[in-house]
Amino acid sequence: QVQLVESGGGLVQAGGSLRLSCVASGNIFSINIMGWYRQSPGKQRELVARISRAYTTNYADSVKGRFTISRDNAKNTVNLQMNSLKPEDTAVYYCNTFPASTYWGQGTQVTVSS
Repeated sequence: QVQLVESGGGLVQAGGSLRLSCVASGNIFSINIMGWYRQSPGKQRELVARISRAYTTNYADSVKGRFTISRDNAKNTVNLQMNSLKPEDTAVYYCNTFPASTYWGQGTQVTVSS
């Protein structure tokens, strides 16, 4: 059974940092590309960053230079270091494969106050 468990969210002031973690169980992590997605109220879920098993990364323009995605293939984890946070980064953050599978975790809430 596939499980994705996200953690590390919280409330932070603008300009602050958070580090999100995702632990994947089941066969999902063997899939090449993992990604972090986010969804804010009234908006569609969007891809924030993705990383291949060979550690090639891509970022949405809105987070480029501020967020860093990493993964540990041995531990089946994928992380998202978020620096210089802005109020518009407020959302529920999820990890999943890219393209996204049907297996979504509960997500972790990130709230950035101005």
